[in-house]
Formats: sequence, structure tokens, C-alpha cells
Amino acid sequence: MALRTFKLLLLAGLVSGCITAWAQSGKFAGVGRAPSAQELKDWDISPGPKGKELPPGSGTAKQGEPIYKAKCAGCHGEDLVGGKGGPRLRGGEGTLTSNAIQRSVGSYWGFATTVWDFINRDMPPTPVRGTLTHEEVYALTAYILYRNNIIKEDQVMDAKTLPQVKMPNREGYVPFNPV
Repeated sequence: MALRTFKLLLLAGLVSGCITAWAQSGKFAGVGRAPSAQELKDWDISPGPKGKELPPGSGTAKQGEPIYKAKCAGCHGEDLVGGKGGPRLRGGEGTLTSNAIQRSVGSYWGFATTVWDFINRDMPPTPVRGTLTHEEVYALTAYILYRNNIIKEDQVMDAKTLPQVKMPNREGYVPFNPV
């Protein structure tokens, strides 16, 4: 039985290697094209944990509250604990090691820049995705961080201060380090 399994694994490895070599053989030359430098720049909009890609703008929780109530509460709930289709944005502290995990900005997310990025790219949802200004995104990020007891209500969030925010689960994340 062990010899048969070995032979099957060897055959699978050979087939896999041949397919990989064939796919890289150039047989598909002329299909597609390399993106231009501008296309790459337009696509690469996600700021990393250090925030060097964050755009100008700023906002506070006080500025973010009315924006949240108008554009976010319908899905995420008035108290940021989830609602009609939107996940919870606060609560769940201490649940990551339990059998009843509640992922939220305050309990799960490792970097404040990720909160900004997610709001900027995906909120509000379709069909108006991407319609928030950078100031609105900073203000909403500040409001969510404030409601999670991470920052003070009047603390200004911008490209300099946002990466400095120490998220409760920061140590639970391993920063991306491309080779």
C-alpha cells in the first residue's frame, strides 16, 4: 500500500511539474499585456501600516459622527455592533481566544491604516462605493477608533497620526514584509 501511495504521489508531482513548465513556456506569449506605470499606481492604493501612502486630509471623531449616522449606521447599526448586513465595528474585546470570537475593529484589526483603507475602498457599499472624500474617511476612521476606546474624541487623524495609533490587537498581526 505504501509503495502504491508513493507512486501516485510521484506521478502527481511529475504531472504538476510538467503543467507548470508548459504554462511558463511562452506558448501564451502575446496574450494580455504588462500594466503601465500609471495603471499600477492607480491600482496600488492601499496604505501599509506605516501609512506613507496615505493622502492629505484629516478628521476627528466629532466630525465623523454625523457622517457615520448618515452613511454607515443603516448597515452597521447606531452603536456600531452590526445591523442590516454590516458587520460589527466595536465590541468583542477579549474574545479572540474564546469559542465565541467577535471580530471588530477594536478586538481584531491590527492596524488603524487598514481601517482607513477599507473605508476608503469599499464604503459605502455598491453602488456608491468610493464616493467618500479623504476628509470623510479620516473622520469616519477617527469615529470608529474613538467608539472602540482607542483614541480620544478630539484627536485628529491624518497621514501622520493614524499610523501611530496602537491597535489593541497589533501584536497579534505579523506585518507584511515583501522580500
